[in-house]
Amino acid sequence: MPTVHIRDNLDLAPSAYRLTLMGVILAEAEIYPDRELAINPGQVYGTLNGITAKDPAFGLEAVWIEISQRAQAQSLGYTVVDASTVVATHLNQILYKHSSELIGHEEVQQLMQLLAKNSPKLAEELVPGVLSLSQLLKVLQALLAEQVPVRDIRSIAEAIANNASKSQDTAALVAAVRVGVSRAIVQSIVGTDSELPVITLEPRLEQILLNSLQKAGQGSEEGVLLEPSMAEKLQRSLIDAAQRQEMQGQPVILLVAGPVRAMLSRFGRLAVPGLHVLAYQEIPDNKQVTIVATVGPNG
Repeated sequence: MPTVHIRDNLDLAPSAYRLTLMGVILAEAEIYPDRELAINPGQVYGTLNGITAKDPAFGLEAVWIEISQRAQAQSLGYTVVDASTVVATHLNQILYKHSSELIGHEEVQQLMQLLAKNSPKLAEELVPGVLSLSQLLKVLQALLAEQVPVRDIRSIAEAIANNASKSQDTAALVAAVRVGVSRAIVQSIVGTDSELPVITLEPRLEQILLNSLQKAGQGSEEGVLLEPSMAEKLQRSLIDAAQRQEMQGQPVILLVAGPVRAMLSRFGRLAVPGLHVLAYQEIPDNKQVTIVATVGPNG
């Protein structure tokens, strides 16, 4: 399994550290071990004396302060953490972001062994019954690439087993799994809130994409292309809508037709890294959908 190494010199101030994966640098940052980081969560009620910086994990405005300033910073609304927590949080965020690169055949085999203990017939039916270990790995990697947890291997296995006879295409199986674990996906975005604020596509644009997909052949999302000017306008419209949501402390959710969900997820996350793209079929019955914006080339 790939490993993440931290190179640091925490006996000095400031100290630099580097997060690497298989020799590739994923992130670098600078910390002050003898200070604490006061992070602005979005609304604070004053300023602090210290060394201005950004929280390396999420890019929030922050200030490295003296330890004696902790109480003052907290009273002003800052979140205060020590240097070791800064590094640990950054590492966790990097691992989360690159989780699809960290799972391999060995990890999938371990998940299957866990499934076999609790649901032996399901495990046997899944691998090698309907999929090879390599095919299952591709499905899990695709889920992790969109930050869908794969801990609930039983629900994932059931969704695959119920749909593999229709298609063994990775994209089709991922779509089926997402519907099967949709409650967990939505809960990870909005928690227990009953309301689900979403951004939608202009109906005409969504129909253009669906027609393009149909002409390309069902499941052939690579054949669905937006002309450059339309893609640029859609991207700008999506960024504007996302910024409005983020300013209100709301998650950024794009709700689209199932057949074009994966393609729009790849497209949208290039413009808005924290974007969640859901299909209509993935909305649980207990959530009330509220449309907060409609985006498109004319938006």
